[in-house]
Amino acid sequence: MAKRLMAVHAHPDDESSKGAATYAYYLQTGAEVMVVSCTGGQRGSILNPAIEDVPLAHRDLAGLRRLEMEAARQIIGFDHRWLGYYDSGMPEEGEALPANCFALIPLEISAEPLVKLIREFRPHVIISYDEQGGYPHPDHIRSHDVTRFAVDAAADASRSPAAGEPWQVSKYYYDRLFSSQKARAIYDRLLETYPESPLIAEFEKMKRFLTETPYLATTKVDVGSHLDAKDAALRSHASQVAPDSPFFFWPNDVVRAAWPTDDYQLIESRVPAVTPETDLFAGISEGAIA
Repeated sequence: MAKRLMAVHAHPDDESSKGAATYAYYLQTGAEVMVVSCTGGQRGSILNPAIEDVPLAHRDLAGLRRLEMEAARQIIGFDHRWLGYYDSGMPEEGEALPANCFALIPLEISAEPLVKLIREFRPHVIISYDEQGGYPHPDHIRSHDVTRFAVDAAADASRSPAAGEPWQVSKYYYDRLFSSQKARAIYDRLLETYPESPLIAEFEKMKRFLTETPYLATTKVDVGSHLDAKDAALRSHASQVAPDSPFFFWPNDVVRAAWPTDDYQLIESRVPAVTPETDLFAGISEGAIA
């Protein structure tokens, strides 16, 4: 049987900016990978000027984002599921969240579909965001809440009996792909390799990513050979990402030399785990792969 990895994300495009190279790596090793998108991204902004004149982007942004998601899925090859919730948006200070959005649905209700997916797919490893959602978007925070709730509920036979046989996830991780340490290493390598690059000025604008913060990752997965696929998948989400975005796209030769890993923090393990580690499945025996 194959090892199985599930990653839970808030919106379509999050899976490509936050883990696509990891999924490509594990798929190449023979693992099964399922990506779950909690919302349809209906309230996202159009962040690529080239899409401003695309009628579908204004008439049916959720429909366009489904097409983009399928294009990204085909590039990487993961299995994909929608939880089907309505995007909460990023409200201005004092602005109310829209009725029936993902962030406002009671947790025991919004987590139920994910409990069912966990019990059906039976992942050995689950990745989600931390308590702050990676950044404080209501849907990212709720994605953490839903994942934490569902991991516990899926293992408990007394909860959600209609959702299938219980399943205990072996290892639970937070995504730590973005860190000031990584940004600084890439910035320094960029200065050495391409001192005239306009990206240097863009990096310097992103001061908060160059300021040292605690490094929380326990697990570094070498994804250097899958960075091009990650970029291609991310560019598939054209309504959300300009093809030359300096925030998302850095020279991959620089990234491979400076920081060729996707980084995660082990939060909970039901198997013996020794950190630091280089494999999300470390400690999971062949006998546990069922």
